[in-house]
Amino acid sequence: MGERPDKDSAADGPIPADLGQAGSVIDHAIQFLMEKQVDELSIASALLGGALGLLSQTLNEAAIEAILNNAIAGVRAGHLRPPTGG
Repeated sequence: MGERPDKDSAADGPIPADLGQAGSVIDHAIQFLMEKQVDELSIASALLGGALGLLSQTLNEAAIEAILNNAIAGVRAGHLRPPTGG
């Protein structure tokens, strides 16, 4: 397994080499659940809960809060909106 980030750091470090593999596995799991007609909100909630649980094993609360605040800022900035044609 790769190196773990310092428990006091947030997600500001280098991108782990195995991030692509992890993302691919998650994408396949989401697709599988969608094919089983599991509700999108249920899938997203389960993924978020699992991610927070995993983060809590490796980061302190301040670092997790910083990650969540960064995500909130991205939502408020419109980063999750689909691009508009033009």
